[in-house]
Amino acid sequence: MAKFVVTPASQAQRDAWTGGAFPDVERVRPGLWSIPVPIPINPLRYVLVYALELPDGVAIIDAGWNTDEAYDALVAGLGVAGYAITDVKGVLVTHLHPDHYGLAGRVREASGAWIALHPADARLLRERYDDEVVHSLVERERALLLRCGVPPESLDELAGASMRIRHVVSMARPDRLVEDDEDLGLPGWDLKAVWTPGHSPGHLCFVSPGRRLLFSGDHVLAKITPMVAVHPQSGPNPLADYLDSLAAVRKLEVDEVLPAHEYRFLELTERVDHVMAHHDERLAEVEQVVGAHDGVDCWRVATRLTWSRPWETIPPYMRRSANNETLAHLVWLEARGRVVREPGEPDLWRTA
Repeated sequence: MAKFVVTPASQAQRDAWTGGAFPDVERVRPGLWSIPVPIPINPLRYVLVYALELPDGVAIIDAGWNTDEAYDALVAGLGVAGYAITDVKGVLVTHLHPDHYGLAGRVREASGAWIALHPADARLLRERYDDEVVHSLVERERALLLRCGVPPESLDELAGASMRIRHVVSMARPDRLVEDDEDLGLPGWDLKAVWTPGHSPGHLCFVSPGRRLLFSGDHVLAKITPMVAVHPQSGPNPLADYLDSLAAVRKLEVDEVLPAHEYRFLELTERVDHVMAHHDERLAEVEQVVGAHDGVDCWRVATRLTWSRPWETIPPYMRRSANNETLAHLVWLEARGRVVREPGEPDLWRTA
């Protein structure tokens, strides 16, 4: 696939990302700030929280992980913009992953702000983050991995891989459930929600038609593609959902994309086309592997695909992600009659 490089909307922000540095708080334009909040022990390094000025304070898009370091960075960043944490009136969460949702409860405790989330993600919170029931999610993940052909000696480690970061989330029920195309009602902002399932079932982007801005969360990023995977809390065909969501945002007329990671950029349409082409190539590669190893399980398909590093150097928690992403591509191909599944433990995949 031909390489496509987006034009950064902030050269300083791009230089920080590519140089492994931590970007500065930036005034994007009047009434809008970008605040980097660190993510501990993670290659993404930080989440970009956006502060939208209101007549009586600010609303923020996403919040960061629930660590003291992240909270202090958010407070300091708001201070650069001239606000205190107590000035936050609302937290618009793009989706329920810890680096976006984790600090929302702590912000609400400090400020009384409301928390907004899409209903599809709100329904998943208790099973994911409540100590009393989370074991059921681990068992469901274990059953899925077993059907994928994950080696028995790796099952328990991979099934429980997410449990080590549950402490970075402050469990908080949302105060507002935001639906697709809903006007957020923020004074001075024509901000509307765009439901973009795929990376999570309830992922939201936020668009300002008047300012021609798209806050894209993890849906569209400048360089990397978000994880789209089959797992116990995903939809039945998350890659189909994701590609449909890409087509939906491609129609938006915006001048700048403000993602939750990496850096801001200009070309939404071209970047969406590039991501779609990437998945077309990935689907073709998955189909080719199945054709070359007729009657193969998902895990073995994953081990034969091209990744950013050799398979043997990928840590266990990332191998689980790779397996579940591979399964998402197999399910997409299955839905279109290009591969067939022979159910069992493990399921075996064959060309149609």
